[in-house]
Amino acid sequence: MMSESTPHSELRIPNSTGLSVDIGGIHMKNPVMTASGTFGYGEEFASLVDLNRLGSIIVKGLSLGPSAGNPPPRTVETSGGMLNAIGLENIGLEAFVQDKLPFLQTLNTPVILNIYGHETAAYGGLAERIQDIEGIAAIEVNISCPNVKAGGIAFGTDPKAAFAVVRAVREKTSLPLIVKLSPNVTDIKTIARSVEEAGGNAVSLINTITGMAVDIYKRKPKLGNITGGLSGPAIKPIALRMVWEVAQTVRVPVIGIGGIANANDALEFMIVGASAVQVGTANFVNPRATMEIINGLSSYLEENDIDQIGQIVGTLQT
Repeated sequence: MMSESTPHSELRIPNSTGLSVDIGGIHMKNPVMTASGTFGYGEEFASLVDLNRLGSIIVKGLSLGPSAGNPPPRTVETSGGMLNAIGLENIGLEAFVQDKLPFLQTLNTPVILNIYGHETAAYGGLAERIQDIEGIAAIEVNISCPNVKAGGIAFGTDPKAAFAVVRAVREKTSLPLIVKLSPNVTDIKTIARSVEEAGGNAVSLINTITGMAVDIYKRKPKLGNITGGLSGPAIKPIALRMVWEVAQTVRVPVIGIGGIANANDALEFMIVGASAVQVGTANFVNPRATMEIINGLSSYLEENDIDQIGQIVGTLQT
């Protein structure tokens, strides 16, 4: 019997044999990852889930120095999802290493740092510092940020800018690189090819879709930033389509993100070509969603007499 301190004691833990995956050099016990910005720095969920059962933990996006983020209100619930305009608030790399990393280093789950900047040099600087930090399995590069030297256009919407950022990071680290793609583009396949060519070991998609909400009584935006990023089940069909397109375009592993709330959602993404998935908004609604998804994937393999989860990746019949 599990002790009272085990928060997941009521969850059945099936045989996990066959769930292991390798994503661009990141060895994971299963393909269920936490999406950056939805799982804090990991320890916040320690009383709710068994962190050692996760495929990997991707922490809240980090910049070189601390960032206060956008003015409130910063979140709005929407039909089938939520809008957020947090503005990448974070404690900065130095404080993370000092205050948050020691706990993460006690786990046997790969820890992945999501990084961002507003200049190409900032990305490279972060990567250089992270390179020698013990206990970091990989870097996820968020290229949805505005490039201040290019008039505020997001790095991830321009193939050349995306290439430059990933190349700058690649030159400063030997760690596996996941590049998180923005859906706010005309052709996401072009961006995916650019970051692969620049040295990305995997791509994750999609990031949030730009949207807004209005208070009809005040006739003002509900978000302090006016616009924000839409996430949750509402974006799942769009995310599935983009993952399917990108999986047919690049040779590196694809990680699916967007409205994944249960094992069936995760399986859809894997069937269209994702080798792993990230769970984001569902963590706010059901903090144990990741555990339930892991259990569900294991049950699916058993029920369908499948030896290894990788056997279903890219098996969509059209």
